[in-house]
Amino acid sequence: MAAIGNATALAALDAVVVDTETTGLDPAKAWIVEIGAVRIAGGRLAGGRLGDASPWCILLNPDVPIPPEAAKIHGIADAAVAQAPRFSAAVSDISAALDSTVLIGHSIGFDLAVLRREFARAGAAWQPPRTLCTQLLAEVAAPGLAGYSLESLSAWLGVPMGVRHSAPGDAETTARVFLALVPKLREAGIRTLAEAERACRGRTATLEGQHRAGWAEPVQAPGDARPAARIDTYPYRHRVADVMSAPPRFTAPDAPLADALGRMARERVSSLFVHPDGSGRPARPDETGIVTERDVLRALADGGAQALTRPVGDVASRPLRTVPAAAFCFLAIARMNRRGVRHLGVTDAAGFVTGAVSARDLLRLRAESAIALGDAIEEAAGVPELARAWSHMCRVAAALLEDGVSGREVAAVVSRQLCALTARAAVLAENLMQERGDGPPPCAYAFAVLGSAGRGESLLAMDQDNALVFAEGAPDGPQDAWFAKLGSHVADILHEAGVPYCKGGVMAKNPQWRGSVATWRERTAHWIGRSRPDDLLAVDIFFDMLGVHGDTTMTETIWREAYDAAKGQSAFAKRLADAAGSITPGLGLFGRIRTEQGRIDVKRSGLFGVVSAARALAICHHVVERSTPARLAGIRSLDIGGKDDLVGLLDAQGTFLDLLAAQQVQDLRDGISPSNAIEVRRLARRDRERLVQALQAVTHLNELTRDLLFRD
Repeated sequence: MAAIGNATALAALDAVVVDTETTGLDPAKAWIVEIGAVRIAGGRLAGGRLGDASPWCILLNPDVPIPPEAAKIHGIADAAVAQAPRFSAAVSDISAALDSTVLIGHSIGFDLAVLRREFARAGAAWQPPRTLCTQLLAEVAAPGLAGYSLESLSAWLGVPMGVRHSAPGDAETTARVFLALVPKLREAGIRTLAEAERACRGRTATLEGQHRAGWAEPVQAPGDARPAARIDTYPYRHRVADVMSAPPRFTAPDAPLADALGRMARERVSSLFVHPDGSGRPARPDETGIVTERDVLRALADGGAQALTRPVGDVASRPLRTVPAAAFCFLAIARMNRRGVRHLGVTDAAGFVTGAVSARDLLRLRAESAIALGDAIEEAAGVPELARAWSHMCRVAAALLEDGVSGREVAAVVSRQLCALTARAAVLAENLMQERGDGPPPCAYAFAVLGSAGRGESLLAMDQDNALVFAEGAPDGPQDAWFAKLGSHVADILHEAGVPYCKGGVMAKNPQWRGSVATWRERTAHWIGRSRPDDLLAVDIFFDMLGVHGDTTMTETIWREAYDAAKGQSAFAKRLADAAGSITPGLGLFGRIRTEQGRIDVKRSGLFGVVSAARALAICHHVVERSTPARLAGIRSLDIGGKDDLVGLLDAQGTFLDLLAAQQVQDLRDGISPSNAIEVRRLARRDRERLVQALQAVTHLNELTRDLLFRD
């Protein structure tokens, strides 16, 4: 069973759904006569305790006569339980059946009250897990329904009813109701376990009525999402490119094994890549193999010294397992662990083998239990697996912050995972289209992220910003129609996995954010040469484009061409800056921080302004970079003025990211959807001073931007 945290997505939840039938409706007097349970695993109905297809249930002898009025409801009379075990005799089996990090039930406060009473009578400890109530969740999702009984919700959601007033039947119905509620809760902004708990606790009228009836508290306050143990942060702060060996060493497949062994010894390496011509020309993983020291030893063990005359290609492993050079080291560690290998090829942005990384290179990083993020995203078979993998991001971000990692570094990790999530969504979407008869892609294409993900500056409050480039085809043509479907599927998959739709529509499913290479060239030429300010809303984030799936050379080409075309176009850059809008002053009279309901939106009050200014200046002065720090550093190097102000902007962005990362983690712990607003009263004095300094640094941002745009 996967670890459950506050940020665990409801769509990927592991839980047990329970129902009880009792001798009466007063929890202070009722005893249990039947318990039914069904397991939800990874957001899917999984069946009983042992993973079979049917609910688990047990009849119990309550040791008191079952009142006729109760027996009339559930159909269980004294004779049916005469030979059944008493609760005390079955307590171990019951505890095992209900063993879960989350327990779900319909009006579960009643079930919890009678279970607590039964455990006390049996002299056994009762440790209730985290719980969710489908009645309360339905009130959150649809506050205007006429009723919230299990029958009413089943009819509303189109869920088939099991045998009513049968514990296993009601448990199964409740499980199906919960699963049907998940997408409706998502549309109401409730995506995670902690958010669901918080929303349920807001149904005060219902809770007060249940309390008066003697029911147990159906939902507790969100628990603490802090990691159980510290993690080694080095793998999250360094990329594969920092530790890999390069350039890659190749050998031809027909070279004798003895030659390969001698070369490994001379060059002090533990592996060689095997390529048809052995020349080391740019090679793709699917045409490359690898031979390692261990491969040679196995060959010698099997064939003796004669094995050294065999060609390398006979013992090489194929295909070559790889990891991107830009990936963080934790991904390489996790991939080696999962694949059971000690060597990986390293690929560049174009997908060519550019180096090697070995277990020896990563030896000091092999705190395997500390790797909370692996390559689960890239191996996810569907949306629940994606959602489960993505939900680990909050726990890792919290651990990194607690270890003193900066908000900027946390954003880099989050962004990299968001890129991987988008790439996997594209793969799943393509598979889905082929399953539905839409066929394979009509031509080569690339899926890209835009905005903060492209810059490497995403934190935990993000939505989708993506685009699609394909090799050929006119708008509204057959190729465009195929890719429109692909974009829609990707958007839906990401939305369900935990990355909401972009409210501004910056998604590949929309025509203005997809097109052929030729279409994109026409589009960017129009933006740069003939557009009006009103035409440029959201266009600026195109210049953050980063290909994450497919033939990413296409995205890189149009991105660089647009930069080249915009070089020196100060009027265009100014229009972009104007379209982005001005910042909202974050400081008021006497330099006090302006807040709304105790919070300040630091994106609106400064962060967005810094990002937009750096982007506009980089476009105008041809600083071909994506990240805000790299853009600001490039502008400073041009000696066009404002050096101290640019350093101030860089420091301000770092402060905003530090404070935002900490606030978003805390909000997720509290069951609050993360946003760009910081709760000022929670800030320590030093952090409050840093925030004031950052807000002061952006006070004259608009004037600085205009001044530097028109300098050569």
